[in-house]
Amino acid sequence: MTGPAAHGLAGVADAGAFLARLVRLDPAALVRLRPVPDAGRTALWARLPWDVLVVRTVAGAAPGDVTVAARELLAELAAGGAALPLRRDDGWRWPVPPAASRAVEALPAEDVRRIATAAAGTLREAAAHGVAGRAVGQRALRDALLDHVAVVVTPDGAPDTRVEVPQRLVQGLVRMGFLGAGDVQVRVAGRWAGLVGPYGAAWSRRVAELSLTPAITRPNG
Repeated sequence: MTGPAAHGLAGVADAGAFLARLVRLDPAALVRLRPVPDAGRTALWARLPWDVLVVRTVAGAAPGDVTVAARELLAELAAGGAALPLRRDDGWRWPVPPAASRAVEALPAEDVRRIATAAAGTLREAAAHGVAGRAVGQRALRDALLDHVAVVVTPDGAPDTRVEVPQRLVQGLVRMGFLGAGDVQVRVAGRWAGLVGPYGAAWSRRVAELSLTPAITRPNG
């Protein structure tokens, strides 16, 4: 009789940091482990409650493309175990971006952090005092804020093309701890747009559907 499959993750500290933040945001979150071909690494994918996919790549090769409960994998890593938790592949229902992507802009990390901090302050102020003197529900406030376009990039050589970065992507990158000292890349992969930091990336395919006035416009080049 064979025993449980091993999770194969060698970058336990990196994986644990990703999973701990994910579970704080969504205790019921799933995590999808996808081995990176010929690299000896695994991409950890998860969906945040505000409809953003996040990914961090860690050392070690998972035993195939598998989905498990984030809390269960975090507990296994924290205990120093090697077993793969019960597979929940049927629970993963979201497409992931294509592997190939291109960079269209680089944003200073401090600008991204400032945008996220300002949005949190706006949410607190609106929740406490309302909007234009009127009370607004917390969920409506959150959704409106997340849909707000924080940055618009016009790719070099394509003046009629706009890459819109909504606040939901900014919040995903910051709240998952993906910021570092370096720049944040705005990248495009098919119909997806993403923010890629030193420690991970946040992706959304809803960017092209948004049309709110941007807080920052950054022409490329």
